[in-house]
Amino acid sequence: MNQAAPEILSEIGRRKTFAIISHPDAGKTTVTEKLLLFGNAIHMAGVVKAKRAGHFATSDWMEIEKQRGISVTSSVMQFTYADHEINLLDTPGHQDFSEDTYRVLTAVDSALMIIDSSKGIETQTKKLFQVCRDRRLPILTFMNKMDLEGRDPFELIDEVEKVLKLPCRPMTWPIGQGKRFKGVYDLAEKKIRIFQPGMKSLGFEQQVFTSLEDPALREKIGSESHDKLKDDLELLQAGHDFDKEQYLQGGLSPVFFGSAVNNFGLQELLEAFIKYAPSPRPRPAETREVEPGEAHFTGLIFKIQANMDPKHRDRVAFLRICSGEFQQGMSVHHVRQGKNFKINNALQFMSQRRTNVDHAYAGDIIGVHDRGNLMIGDTLTQGEDLNFTGVPLFSPELFCRVELKNPIKSKQLQKGLEQLAEEGMSQIFRKKHNSETIIGVVGQLQFEVVKFRLLNEYGADANFIPLGYSFSRWLHSTDRKAMDDFLGYYQNHIVYDVRGYPLILFKSEWEKDYIEGKSPKLSFYSSLITYVQARGHD
Repeated sequence: MNQAAPEILSEIGRRKTFAIISHPDAGKTTVTEKLLLFGNAIHMAGVVKAKRAGHFATSDWMEIEKQRGISVTSSVMQFTYADHEINLLDTPGHQDFSEDTYRVLTAVDSALMIIDSSKGIETQTKKLFQVCRDRRLPILTFMNKMDLEGRDPFELIDEVEKVLKLPCRPMTWPIGQGKRFKGVYDLAEKKIRIFQPGMKSLGFEQQVFTSLEDPALREKIGSESHDKLKDDLELLQAGHDFDKEQYLQGGLSPVFFGSAVNNFGLQELLEAFIKYAPSPRPRPAETREVEPGEAHFTGLIFKIQANMDPKHRDRVAFLRICSGEFQQGMSVHHVRQGKNFKINNALQFMSQRRTNVDHAYAGDIIGVHDRGNLMIGDTLTQGEDLNFTGVPLFSPELFCRVELKNPIKSKQLQKGLEQLAEEGMSQIFRKKHNSETIIGVVGQLQFEVVKFRLLNEYGADANFIPLGYSFSRWLHSTDRKAMDDFLGYYQNHIVYDVRGYPLILFKSEWEKDYIEGKSPKLSFYSSLITYVQARGHD
């Protein structure tokens, strides 16, 4: 393929696109806010719980997020730091919204993993890390909340290496913990940065010592902390040096310690990210790998969001540019539909705030106004029939029948359910011989969000009646008779998605295993991607 012009390659090289992953309450939203502060993208960090002051986290733009104090949808934020253009994707921490997070991880080149130093590796951290590992994403690790009592730093490092099987290289090292937290030692620069509690703004001057043997340092942090730091460093120096190539291959994580709420340790993290994190990487497609420096534009739709501006009932498709340059007003080829259209008024984001963008490059995330033609997983090109791979859609685990309280609002209900399903918030199903509307989700909290948004964004007040199922699988067979017999016998368990694909619902894992075991001529799929691939190979 032809390579882009040198000036375009230079712009692509300035891009860094990453996601923040963590367990809920590890400090993900706080870290996001503080990184934006360092990038001068915002002037005040929002505190989600400070409702009286009217300040909310920049990354939490949806009304229910402000009310509940949680992140339930991914946000895109773009800012400039050290002559680099940073695309930061904040993801939902709550496990019920893991699908949105998985899709976001298909659009980034690296990840920042945040760990609560008092809790260590938690369940959601394991799940998200595994997705990163499957994609071989490089991961930086930040041990947060060092100003609170927590676990021993060596124990934390050891847990990451043993539980996640991810070798670590400490880049900074804490001096004490909790009330005894005095600062960090920078192993690369051989400097000691002193922690000053309560310094939450960016304007304060950090006290720095350049020598471990400085008598003033021993006096500042105390002889006990000074002796322990020297002992710790002797152990750490026995380890291997940081290997950037190993990090870029996803086989080594540089580790930083600090306190996000106090702005301590984050600037070192951000500077290391600029230094080490990858620029845009090649993206896998069905027929070939797409290099970011190719002359022709390509992009992947990884997220749909309806009603970002409730006043205008808009629908925005989030596009990761995978190669080349985007220009406002350019004509693109929609591969799935086989049609061409122009992209006018493309957007760049700062959470819900957005501006028009004239040019964007591989690695950037832009928003495309859409009237319902684009879907998650769609590929846009300058003419090549190309399909990017890897955007997940999983079989739901919980199901409800939706009943409208006011039948007059049926159109609003239908539109709301369709648009929220297009976002990936839920999936719509119907039975073959009745008109019941059934929605499926991965986690219980998704039902609450769908119900809330139906009422507040579409004016449709609905009851959600649980159906008592806890597993589902798409099903397929090359034996037409076996398939028809199965669909007939289990018709009360079968629903059909918006594509007409059959899905069987199970009340328990035992029932799932039993039915699968006695149906050797059928194949069952938890991922829509693998299901569609299997159908296509017939």
